[in-house]
Amino acid sequence: MTRGFLSLLSVCILLASCSQKKPAPVPDTAVNLYTVKAQKVRYFDKYPATTVALNQVDLRPQVQGYITSISFTEGDHIRKGQVLYEIDRQLFQEGYDQAKANVDVAKGNLAQAQQDADRYAYLNANDAVAKQVYDHALIALQNAKNTLAASDQALKMASTNLNFSIISAPFDGTIGFSQVKLGNMVTAGQTVLNTISTDDPMGVDILISEKQLARFENLKKRGETMDSLFTMTLPNDSIYPFNGKISVIDRAVDPQTGTIRVRLVFPNAGYRLKPGTSCVLRVLNLEKEPKLLVPARAIVELMGEYFVYLAKDTLARDPDDSTKTHHAWMALQKKVTLGQSIAPNVILKKGVNEGDQIILDGVQSVHTGSLIDISKTADVTKGKKKQTNE
Repeated sequence: MTRGFLSLLSVCILLASCSQKKPAPVPDTAVNLYTVKAQKVRYFDKYPATTVALNQVDLRPQVQGYITSISFTEGDHIRKGQVLYEIDRQLFQEGYDQAKANVDVAKGNLAQAQQDADRYAYLNANDAVAKQVYDHALIALQNAKNTLAASDQALKMASTNLNFSIISAPFDGTIGFSQVKLGNMVTAGQTVLNTISTDDPMGVDILISEKQLARFENLKKRGETMDSLFTMTLPNDSIYPFNGKISVIDRAVDPQTGTIRVRLVFPNAGYRLKPGTSCVLRVLNLEKEPKLLVPARAIVELMGEYFVYLAKDTLARDPDDSTKTHHAWMALQKKVTLGQSIAPNVILKKGVNEGDQIILDGVQSVHTGSLIDISKTADVTKGKKKQTNE
């Protein structure tokens, strides 16, 4: 009985000693490093943009009446002076004819009054007529002249209304959908008939920070002598085949947003661009200083901020002997400021220096203080003389 108990006790002690063995050390996280290098790059700064017509007008009638003719195809390119709409001309033609007849009557009355005045002037000079009769003749002559002047003005107004019954294109451009149909009643100055906008060249508007104003003032001057300074990406991600130039920089900065509007113009042969299109303006960056370019996959985003992990040489405790240390590599999180993306890379403006080693692959498996195992150093730009984001 005693021997069995002792044997059992020995077995328990042996098992307990085995269970107290130290756990195997966690292996260092295997990573791939990239050495940050400064290099020359050719890239474009990009700005959200919207195409706008340089001239656009809503067509409104200047006389009231019924639409009797529509003489265009919706969406067509039209020419200045082309007849577009006609408002019922019958009443305006009748008003013109009546005004013209009134002018003829006024001319006849003036001729008669002039003859009477001349006759009474002669008689008055020879004391052969009463002074009052002569004075009345002069007043009648003046009234006839005034009546003719009023008739002339009425004729001009009638002619203007008759001309306004035909609505023509004020400039070359593209016309949209008609807002009225044949037979519709339109009101002078209120009813919108259609909209016409110019289409060649086409404006492109962007908003820039007030800090960039001086740069764009310089670009406006350089754009007159330098090609490919301003290009554009269309909604289908294709590059627009024509270059643009700065046309207007707005007169003032918006104090609420700290931005100012800049308008560029682009040729629009074939009318490929339409007003209101969202696109991306590309401005060639003329800085010649080398940039720190790193692979985008090394960037970690946390709460709207961007970080990389640096590989730092450090001293780590020996897992087998706590009194000893050895050299090891440790991950250190570093906040960075991003610049322009140049796929598949990105420019870093702040946070790292040339020669720093950052974690390229394995970045999702580390945190600040993690010990890392360096397997190799990557050089994604080897053999490439120039990076570009074209």
